[in-house]
Amino acid sequence: MSSLTYDLTLAGLSVGSAAALTGIGLIVTYRATGVLNFAHGAIAMVCAYVLRQCVVEWGWPLWLGASVTLLVLAPGLGVVLERFVFRPLAVLGGDPAQTLVASIGVFVLLVGGAALVWGQGARDDAPVLVPDEPWGQLAVVLVLAAGVAAVVRRTRFGRELRAVVDDRRLAELGGIDADRVAATGWAFGSFTAGLTGVLLAPYVRLDPYGLSLLVMEVVAVAVAARMRSLTVAVVVALGIGVAQSQLTRLHPSGWAEPLLQAAGTNLFVVALLVAALVLPGVGERDALPRTATARVPTPPGAWIVVLVLFLLPLGFAGRDLHTSVQVPALAVILLSLVVVTGRGGQISLGQAAYAGLGALFTALLAAGRFPGLPALPELAALAVAVVLVAPLGLLTGWPAIGRRGLALALATFAVGVGVSRFVFAQPYATAGLSLGRPAGFDGDRAYYVLELLLLAVALLAAHTLRRGRTGRALAAMRDHERGAQAAGVGVPSLKLLAFVAGAALAALGGGMLGMGLRAFDAAAYDPVRGLLWFAAVVVLGADSTLGALAAAALLVGLDAGTRGGFAAALIGVLAILVGRFPGGPYEALRTAAERLRPRRAPALTALGARTRGRLRPAEPETARRAPVPTGATGVARGTKSAGAGGRRELRGDVSGSGRRSGADRTGRGPSGGTATPLGNAPAPSPVVSAGPLLTARHLHAHYGRFTALDGVDLDLSPGRITAVVGPNGAGKSTLFHCLAGTLRPARGTVRLGGRDITALPAHARTRLGVARTFQQLAVFPSLTVAENVRVGAEQGRVTDPGAVERTLRLLGLDGPLRALPAAGLPTGTLRRVELARVLAGSPRVLLLDEPAAGLDTAEVSALARVLKALAAEGAALLVVEHDLDLVAGLADVVHVMAAGRIVASGPPGRVLDALEPETGR
Repeated sequence: MSSLTYDLTLAGLSVGSAAALTGIGLIVTYRATGVLNFAHGAIAMVCAYVLRQCVVEWGWPLWLGASVTLLVLAPGLGVVLERFVFRPLAVLGGDPAQTLVASIGVFVLLVGGAALVWGQGARDDAPVLVPDEPWGQLAVVLVLAAGVAAVVRRTRFGRELRAVVDDRRLAELGGIDADRVAATGWAFGSFTAGLTGVLLAPYVRLDPYGLSLLVMEVVAVAVAARMRSLTVAVVVALGIGVAQSQLTRLHPSGWAEPLLQAAGTNLFVVALLVAALVLPGVGERDALPRTATARVPTPPGAWIVVLVLFLLPLGFAGRDLHTSVQVPALAVILLSLVVVTGRGGQISLGQAAYAGLGALFTALLAAGRFPGLPALPELAALAVAVVLVAPLGLLTGWPAIGRRGLALALATFAVGVGVSRFVFAQPYATAGLSLGRPAGFDGDRAYYVLELLLLAVALLAAHTLRRGRTGRALAAMRDHERGAQAAGVGVPSLKLLAFVAGAALAALGGGMLGMGLRAFDAAAYDPVRGLLWFAAVVVLGADSTLGALAAAALLVGLDAGTRGGFAAALIGVLAILVGRFPGGPYEALRTAAERLRPRRAPALTALGARTRGRLRPAEPETARRAPVPTGATGVARGTKSAGAGGRRELRGDVSGSGRRSGADRTGRGPSGGTATPLGNAPAPSPVVSAGPLLTARHLHAHYGRFTALDGVDLDLSPGRITAVVGPNGAGKSTLFHCLAGTLRPARGTVRLGGRDITALPAHARTRLGVARTFQQLAVFPSLTVAENVRVGAEQGRVTDPGAVERTLRLLGLDGPLRALPAAGLPTGTLRRVELARVLAGSPRVLLLDEPAAGLDTAEVSALARVLKALAAEGAALLVVEHDLDLVAGLADVVHVMAAGRIVASGPPGRVLDALEPETGR
């Protein structure tokens, strides 16, 4: 027994050493570039194939082939990827969304390219670089880990690496060549990937899909190390490897035997599930391409073309018709990604799992093998399968509530891999399954008609989720999640809805595909295919149902008409270029056409010029300024924001002649006339405060060891405007987040009208009447101005059918402006859109985070009149603002914060006069 234990331990150390190499490479790449390299497994696979090609096919000596593969090809591939794929994305802004999609694109491209070059069959003659005993592999791992640690901690390059990781822009300003650091990180990461591939290839299945996925399964090692600690990664990898090897000794009996055996042979997958779903997420930034421009309506002619193309196979026969049967089924699966990714803005790399479950459950139900249910006809089995799979969407929907970015990508990928390994790959679930077609639809042509009908139902469901209140809420969540929460959108429940609906559509498409193939084929729902489907939908327009249909036709057509792997390679190339056209190819073509279209500037004729000269003589440039608007409708109407103009940030008044003359306490405007707060309506009578409406008591908040709030008390009363000022880092934003519900304080309470709302999330507080704006604009660019405002009205405290129209008129957003998309509008107009969205929900408490940021003097004056009018109507306002001129002319009481505490309070005249000039900056 001791000999067996020793032998199993050695085998486990060998597997763990390969996993540790993967962890080291992923961590170094992530620390140098901030990219979680999803293509790591594909690079390992390509290097294994190249070494085999050199040694087996071309007859090179092993040492020469290994040197070329590991010292030239692998690091060179990393440098090429950094230079031509990821560096351009960093120059464009370093959007983690586009970086993630590009990384998946590289994975898909390399897998497809390998299938094109070497075929899809498995190879069992890969050369052995290191014997199957662990000491050599373990020595390589330890030497690499120690060398990397020494370089990071003791060399100049290590200091540069840490500086780039902490703040790339600041490091570049300090003279560090961040591109060189990133290229070095990619070269080393690719080297470790190649080494992993050539070490594993002789002992596992060498094929484009299997080896790539096997390497990616051990990403749990890097995640468990929080993408930072090499020591933790090595220890975890070796520990899991030994444990997995020792578990092969267990031979349980009973109903749990197959499941326990599957867990024992896939312990790295179990670790991936735990690391992705249980441990704190890494890379919590957004991970989806945000719609940079307005949603472009699909031309009616495009739908006619698609209709003709989808009806065309009805005239086919034989093999062509049988192949076409796959297109509508795959289109339904891809529509599930449109719902989750395009509509809801959530990453989902596990939709293949739900499609496979739909096919599997349909087959089990039709065969009478589903526990507790009798045999059902095929159509009834498909319907019941959809109902059963839909709630399983919570497997990925629930982690999505608290995870974003790379963390959510890993969670959904882990679920997909787990379902594939523990369900599809197990004989107890899939052995002997066959799947027929519904009665009356056995022939390919009849079944294709049935598929078209089901596809029409799926399109209708996707269309329903795009329109109306739910569609606007989904678009708001996708465009700006925190802004949607501030508008009252129930983001957690909406995420669950998106994932459940996506799981249902994927199950429908998977069942259709299974019936089309007349069998359950686990390979059709492999996790690698899930990555391919995700990349295809994203590059062809994630928010476009037309893009999903085109992607389905493209993938099936290319797989049937070209050599295997060509479709994956093409989609990979497009995914790598996604940073160039995040809106999809149609948007790219439209933009290119706009740029190429000749533009002729309008010019007056000679007679017109002479006439204009007689009617309007030349004036000095300073005399051509537009008059300052006297109503709220004048905020930047038709003008582009010019920044803060010449107003002072520290002290003085908006007009420059005295501290409180810009919009004084009597409501007189800067021109000397009476300011009309609500357009041309008379100013309402001030509301007399009857007591605090929102109170905060003893608020404490911490970020690690840093204390952001240290016992803050605050009262906001109806009819009063409260301002908070102070230097950067004083705790103003943290206080704001605690009041708005985006951050829960460590201690203390927040009450609204006597009700404790400390534990309520942001959207729940909005529905109770606590609304907020953001320093960085929180508008939804894919929606029009009116739709932005309607989101606030639909999710707000009071449902008022006339709120949208009144608010649009109040802030000068009616007329043609209301129908324009928010994307591309001037800053001043967008400030009005954000404020209008907030006001449409009839808030009782309004929290304004630097509302004057980006506005010129005229816009600030009009904004001040609107805010004073809101206070006069009974709202309680809190303003966090750096512009002390605005604070002086607006606030009833000012609180000064420093080091997480309120150090001074009182009327603005007394408090602001006591401030040092640097305090408000």
